[in-house]
Amino acid sequence: MTSAVVVGGGPNGLAAAALLATAGLEVTLLEAADETGGGTRSYEAIRPGLLHDHCSAIHPMAVTSPALRALDLERHGLRWRSADIDCVHPLDDGSAGVLLRSVEETARMLGADGDRYRALVASSAHHWDALAQDVLRPLLRIPSHPLLLARFGLPTPLPATVLARLFTTPQAQALWAGVAAHAFRPLNRPLTSAIGLGILAAGHAAGWAVAEGGSQAIARSMERVLRRHGGTIHTGVRITDHRQIPPADVTLLDLDPGQVATVYGDRLPRRVRAAYRRFRRASAAFKIDLAVEGGIPWRNEHARRAGTVHLGGPLAEVARAEQDVAAGRMPERPFVLVGQQYLADPSRSVGDVHPVWAYAHVPYGYDQDATEAVLRQLERFAPGVRDRILGTRVTRPADIAAANPNFAGGDIMTGAKTVPQLVLGARPTLKPYSTGLPGVFLCSAATPPGPGAHGMCGAGAAAAALRHLGARVP
Repeated sequence: MTSAVVVGGGPNGLAAAALLATAGLEVTLLEAADETGGGTRSYEAIRPGLLHDHCSAIHPMAVTSPALRALDLERHGLRWRSADIDCVHPLDDGSAGVLLRSVEETARMLGADGDRYRALVASSAHHWDALAQDVLRPLLRIPSHPLLLARFGLPTPLPATVLARLFTTPQAQALWAGVAAHAFRPLNRPLTSAIGLGILAAGHAAGWAVAEGGSQAIARSMERVLRRHGGTIHTGVRITDHRQIPPADVTLLDLDPGQVATVYGDRLPRRVRAAYRRFRRASAAFKIDLAVEGGIPWRNEHARRAGTVHLGGPLAEVARAEQDVAAGRMPERPFVLVGQQYLADPSRSVGDVHPVWAYAHVPYGYDQDATEAVLRQLERFAPGVRDRILGTRVTRPADIAAANPNFAGGDIMTGAKTVPQLVLGARPTLKPYSTGLPGVFLCSAATPPGPGAHGMCGAGAAAAALRHLGARVP
């Protein structure tokens, strides 16, 4: 029987392993941590029963992921849940940019910018199921839907600050800036519009959903698929040398390029090894979990019903903060993402005490305490919130890296989404999943289409492995 070993059990490693198992391979997955999931783990961080997500929390790109749909995870226990409002970006005057599941309702909320917003995203959102077949795969290939991809792709090379000129109201500009800031890049750089437009289109198609029971439920459902098709999982197995990997017909690595260079060393082709060691990292995240009695008292009423709240003020302030962290400077007012997953999934709360997930963008490897900067941003838009906080848990960039080595320096993106790395992956090649070693493939978020719980990096590597074996690719 043809065999496969997958090293790393994050969402991409799990997706690759499950897809190879459904294709009939004998699959073994090795995970260094005590449980699989990588960035999709969950835990009771502060109080018993109060459930927080470890890293990945809101999943607009995962609900319609072709990889997750192919695995039919809903049959294996996964349930998606959405809050009343997807995302809110409040401003100091109490107003906000408001993102709803409906393009039309969002356009109505944006007032004078509604028609421009509709023109920008409506077509891509309407055709997202087809468009995802191209957007969530390597871009340097013949597209399945060239006209749809061309229409979606036309504005994507623009810096987010340039595309923001489409809008005239501070609410629309701020909303766009917050979504584009998910790229962890200065907003004046080329292609920073690409990730933001993808998130908007996918979100309007399926919502900014959370997994019922925590993001760990995504990993658990993929585990069930893998085991149902005969796959095995071994946790607590940390691979530091290629000789520790059991022999197999194909090997897939859910590792960042630096780890691959260490594990395989001189076995890698010289140019590949050099590229992996030059791999550029993104800015970091500084995370705070909160136990909040009665929820956050946002000044803006829409924020009280939103699964995600972006804190960063107007466009210029968000752009300045992202520029600072990329340059290694900690901004006084960092961009902060706040997750209120309990609004969609009340099972995460304990009575009237609710788990709040928040992280700030900080410089790569930042080793200072950003807690006060995050709390100031919260208090700025939700006066009195400090009085409701019953407990906190702080996770610094070094802690993030210790819990998941793919996130070196606190870089939860697994690499900077510069133009070359966003388009090509970890090295200049038309085969981004290839390591240059026959039968060995890279499947982490360092490969296209990049970070998220969508599993599409794993799916792309699994398809490459099947082609290598001469097997049919589903």
